Amino acid sequence: MSKSRSTHPLLHGIRVTGLGTLASRILGMIRDMATAALLGLSGGGAMDAFVIALRIPNLFRRLFAEGALAASYLPVLTRLLEEDRRHAWQLASVLLTCLAVVLMGLLLLGELACWGIWAAWGTEIEGLSLVLGLTATMLPYAVLICLAAQVAATLHALSHFTAPALAPTLLNVCWLAGVWFIAPTFGPDREAQVFVLAGCVLAAGVFQLALQAVVLFQLGFRFDFDWTAGRGALGEVVRAMAPMVAGLAITQVNTLMDNLIAWGLSSVPGGPDRIAWLGNAVAYPMRQGASAAIYYGERLYQFPLGILGLAVATAIFPLLSRHAIRKQFDQLGADLTLGLRMVLMLSLPAGIGLMLLAEPITRLLFEHGQFDATDVARTARMITCYSMGVWAYCALPVLVRGYYALGDRITPVRVGAAVVGVNLVLNFTLIWPLAEAGLAVATSISAAVQVLVLTALFSRRKCKLNWPELAATLLRAGVATGLMVVAAWIALSYLSAGPSIAERLVRVLLPVAVSVVVYGVTYHLVGGRELNMLLGRGKGAGGDEEG
Repeated sequence: MSKSRSTHPLLHGIRVTGLGTLASRILGMIRDMATAALLGLSGGGAMDAFVIALRIPNLFRRLFAEGALAASYLPVLTRLLEEDRRHAWQLASVLLTCLAVVLMGLLLLGELACWGIWAAWGTEIEGLSLVLGLTATMLPYAVLICLAAQVAATLHALSHFTAPALAPTLLNVCWLAGVWFIAPTFGPDREAQVFVLAGCVLAAGVFQLALQAVVLFQLGFRFDFDWTAGRGALGEVVRAMAPMVAGLAITQVNTLMDNLIAWGLSSVPGGPDRIAWLGNAVAYPMRQGASAAIYYGERLYQFPLGILGLAVATAIFPLLSRHAIRKQFDQLGADLTLGLRMVLMLSLPAGIGLMLLAEPITRLLFEHGQFDATDVARTARMITCYSMGVWAYCALPVLVRGYYALGDRITPVRVGAAVVGVNLVLNFTLIWPLAEAGLAVATSISAAVQVLVLTALFSRRKCKLNWPELAATLLRAGVATGLMVVAAWIALSYLSAGPSIAERLVRVLLPVAVSVVVYGVTYHLVGGRELNMLLGRGKGAGGDEEG
């Protein structure tokens, strides 16, 4: 069936979500630049502590909100919206209430755990008191952001993507206000400065929830708590959610473990060089600032992930869910193939480009204030190693949404459980020769393995992927990326690595501009259609002519 280019649900969702996410990511990059200038790479351990503490509410958000809860809730809500809108509002109301109650209980337990750990070991382990204090401060953010994410999922089911895509900008605005206007008033007190940032994160959670709730009510939502009417659908959501929590927990806990490994196995300036609890037989493989290096490295590779992978996954999930409900399995396979083609076409050059420009980008963004040349080298190395897996990070959320749309929540769990073992083995193997960069290499390899296995297994289901189109897209993207790298390298070789902002800016922008032009032209010349489709000038899923 022919579809209009401008109205194809997947392409429209990608455009809106991608543009909103781009705005948020740009603000986030400015935020990280300001934070790096204020604290440097480690801030005497304060930045490491802040990064670890922020992981805890983000873990809850990705597990119970954007991850498992949204993935199990959205298909049920989508079905109810088509059948009876009042029942859909009853489900949303019951789930919102139950989620708030559960999260408040977890918040209380978390605060008590922070206090208990501090009472037992707070004065014995270097930096633990700061980590626990920041964690206790930011834990309420987990409640706010999880509720905001449920509201966002409801908006996605209504095919409204703008407010959820723009809501993260509020976090960046609040954070920047703290970095620019409040934290500097505390002088060189790094601990006070990171507590200011923690307070700003908490305020952002309030604003994110309020913004999306207002939009939801404007779209017709009415709070209708009816336990009897809503518990059946709620039961579907909860039953679907359990295996998804296990699957998503693998990725999120791995990320948290990477930070804890980096923090626990890093030497402190002026402290011992060898690990006491290993009998002083082994030297520390990393040094203070490793957790912050992971954070800044992730922020750079997550730039294309947020714009490409998560934008496609967010836009595609309601569409795949509707295809599954209507048993349109051929169309589901065609649209999932289209989503993966979009990801491969954009993420392959993005990852290779990040590897090539890791050092110039790091110097431009972060080498200011307390962030020195040594910090630049460590961070650029992390970006390079993480960038190896950009294509896999972007494809993974899209593939997982395909499984969830079909009601298969077990396969991603099993594959993820196997991959977590691979990741841990690689972590403890690679940190000794590569320091914190070994954690990034392990992450990239593990993500690639996970994507390849999930893709192979999905093709055995009723929804067949279009392998010839995927292979053709990969081949075209590979050829165009190869020529792009040559052109960018030539441009880079003629540019001075001077200290001025103008020289740094040119050394990033010129190779990027050359790369974009060469890649776009080459990709078009070798027959690539995905760029035109994304801009509304090509063919839709399944090869139907548009327009």
